[in-house]
Amino acid sequence: MARRGKKPKGRPISGWVIFDKPVGMGSTEAVAKIKWLYFAQKAGHAGTLDPLASGMLPIALGDATKTVPFVMDGRKTYRFAVTWGAETTTDDTEGPVTNTSDLRPTRAEVEARLPAYIGEISQVPPAFSAIKIDGERAYDLARAGEAVEIAARTVTVHKLDIVSMDETTTVFEADCGKGTYVRSIARDLGRDLGCFGHVTELRRIRVGAFDEDDLITLDDLMDAAEDGLEELDQEAIDSGARPRVVRFQALDEFVLDAATALSDLYEVALSDDQAGRVLSGNPVLLRGRDAPAFCEEAYATGHGRLVALGSIDQGAFHPKRVFGGRG
Repeated sequence: MARRGKKPKGRPISGWVIFDKPVGMGSTEAVAKIKWLYFAQKAGHAGTLDPLASGMLPIALGDATKTVPFVMDGRKTYRFAVTWGAETTTDDTEGPVTNTSDLRPTRAEVEARLPAYIGEISQVPPAFSAIKIDGERAYDLARAGEAVEIAARTVTVHKLDIVSMDETTTVFEADCGKGTYVRSIARDLGRDLGCFGHVTELRRIRVGAFDEDDLITLDDLMDAAEDGLEELDQEAIDSGARPRVVRFQALDEFVLDAATALSDLYEVALSDDQAGRVLSGNPVLLRGRDAPAFCEEAYATGHGRLVALGSIDQGAFHPKRVFGGRG
């Protein structure tokens, strides 16, 4: 007799929490915290954010983890400060200084070099990065004292503007594609200017379809969690038990529908009957003058939520990944 699979622990909640990660917290730690607060069966994030960086870390709960690749492939916006006069091993404040200069650039000098960093550019990622080299993370090899050589790669920077500038520091805002390192921009720009530079502040303010208005702070989440904590009896308190969230209404108000991450894709709105067919893995014929005959990537909604990811071929939506969790 076949054994039944073990029932997943937690709630089958699905959606996105757009977490405003504070400085000092790692991405893995942030996901674990959100998963615990929501008592979610599973969780994952869309793009690592360094502990020294703050800002947007989109965290997917439940079935929304199936949409993570679409968010990771989206454009990202960073606001970052570059302090001139020193270069470090990590291209930020964490590593020791390797080069120094008494030169400081003028605004005109910085602006004159920015066009070289916009568009498709060749960039060598920082030695202290999550890129894998022969199966090992570059930052693990670098911290172990090994020489790290990372090949240059082509990335896309859509926009790079100066936000503010004083004698020692320039604040930039960059709108860029997947795989771009603003620490590398700071390092290379400092070398081009002959003054060296490194990132001293970094904040991510946009990822894919999500913007600053979607951000939720840890304080917001903890306040909402307080409203839903279980009440422990004296025996439990004396034993050192930690109260768990058991009422999730306040927390769930911060969860965005999984479909929010897919705004760049074509949406197929299904009737209840069509949604039932798609949830069973069956294709459905699309009706309407504006319905496309072919579409490589699309998503279907019905029953008030995301139903499936799929494609459109010969006027029919074919599901590839079906969403069964609750939103």
